[in-house]
Amino acid sequence: MKVLVTGVAGFIGYHVALKLLERGDTVIGVDNLNDYYDVSLKEARLASIQEHPNAENFKFIKLDLAEQVSTASLFQDEEPERVIHLAAQAGVRYSLQNPHAYITSNIVAFTNVLEACRANKVQHLVYASSSSVYGGNTKMPFSECDSVDHPVSLYAATKKANELMAHTYSHLYELPTTGLRFFTVYGPWGRPDMSPFLFADAIANDKPIKVFNHGDMMRDFTYIDDIVEGIIGVLDKPATPDSSFDADNPNPSSSLAPYRIFNIGNSQPEKLMDFISYLESAMGKVAIKEFLPMQLGDVQATYADTHALESWLGFKPRIGLQEGVSQFVHWHSSFYKQKFAHEADAD
Repeated sequence: MKVLVTGVAGFIGYHVALKLLERGDTVIGVDNLNDYYDVSLKEARLASIQEHPNAENFKFIKLDLAEQVSTASLFQDEEPERVIHLAAQAGVRYSLQNPHAYITSNIVAFTNVLEACRANKVQHLVYASSSSVYGGNTKMPFSECDSVDHPVSLYAATKKANELMAHTYSHLYELPTTGLRFFTVYGPWGRPDMSPFLFADAIANDKPIKVFNHGDMMRDFTYIDDIVEGIIGVLDKPATPDSSFDADNPNPSSSLAPYRIFNIGNSQPEKLMDFISYLESAMGKVAIKEFLPMQLGDVQATYADTHALESWLGFKPRIGLQEGVSQFVHWHSSFYKQKFAHEADAD
């Protein structure tokens, strides 16, 4: 199968590409390599993909999907059968500083991808949504059947918009689309702007970590291997119309069109302070903690109801938080030890 993976130099895109290559698929990887965070990490991920035994089945194209003509040409030239769209401007807090980046990357680019999928009769579009869409909701666990009409960040609003846009194309053009609401993904090769990375860097360098809401936070941490398993499982099972859909009492997560929305998480929220404790244990150092109030645009807890995805795929996460943190710390220390050694040699 020929699969287009957007955001391939990103955290999740990198791991998805490796898994697809491992099972023998052809992967067209697209990324604009923007500088939202360290570009050298993105380049290192791409270099790692090129070292895969099946790397001959991988092609990388540097492209900004917000460019309409270039995106249309990409699909025409490469003719992907299915698409995993992970490219986006991520980050809740950054959306307070640079809102226009979210409109360009998450709205304009997504429109171009939808149009290209329609024009080229793509079999299935799987795209990244986010647990952030639950916004001000306080009923736990978060269910796909819940209303998500009260976002508390522009990032969340753009992800909600993606779901609505996808439904429109599923309805009008019978394009099968599946949106996945990710819950705090972590693991090796993770994003430097997320708490696991920020905390590990700070602890390693004897700097304080910022603990928001004075530590009274819970997150549905999900290990990257579990996320990848879910993404590829969904890719292999295109969305179909829901025969039980009731238009008088509509379920937001399905439709009479080939459209689905799924939570993909661990379904087991963990206390932030427990997460920090696991990091300290794995690193053999005690963190210097700076306790701060809640950040604007943030939420106190996330908790995924994953029954729908379990019913659809039989999906169940396997990696517990302590094991996952240990694997992340092992990669983090190894990667940066090698990186600094390489930079020292270059000097």
